[in-house]
Amino acid sequence: MIQVVKEYRVTLPAWIDDELADVPEVVPDREDRMRLVHRLADRNWREGDGGPFAAVVAEQDTGRIVSVGVNAVLTTGVSSAHAEVVALGLAQRTTGGWDLGGEGLPSHELVVNWRPCVQCYGAVLWSGVRGLVVAGEGPELEEITTFDEGPLGADWAEQFEARGIKVVNNVLRDEALAVFRDYREAVDSGDDVVVYNARGGAD
Repeated sequence: MIQVVKEYRVTLPAWIDDELADVPEVVPDREDRMRLVHRLADRNWREGDGGPFAAVVAEQDTGRIVSVGVNAVLTTGVSSAHAEVVALGLAQRTTGGWDLGGEGLPSHELVVNWRPCVQCYGAVLWSGVRGLVVAGEGPELEEITTFDEGPLGADWAEQFEARGIKVVNNVLRDEALAVFRDYREAVDSGDDVVVYNARGGAD
């Protein structure tokens, strides 16, 4: 009989507890929520857990933090373990269901340090969140980090809006770019930093 692996698990790194120790349960200011995202993203790549990406799911009206996520591709060996997917999955486990826009739930928003890649675009679309807050969009992320974000259409924000997901853009954009530049500097200096684009060993 064929033997197959029946489970894989994505777990937040232990250092998350240190980073959240001074964070209140409710963070009413949207920029403060983004500052938390930038802080987590910067530490994540420095710890070697994955790329310079993090995300937070919060209640839209109150700012209560429901979950946080960081990119865990390197620690899990799973290419889909992006920050948005991790944060959304943990929020769904916290709320008890797959629809973060379900009946009886407050409206939730995802806060992330750049517009989603093609994978995370779908994850956000189907998560049930009512809002998406991004630090920025455009080619800078790929130019700086060399990550392949995939062929996302120019109307990506309009498609979210058409489905009832409010998009807020350019929240602390310069701070996001600063994290990406620090990451790229470490890559260029020969530090042990992995840019994990796929097919690295294939012709």
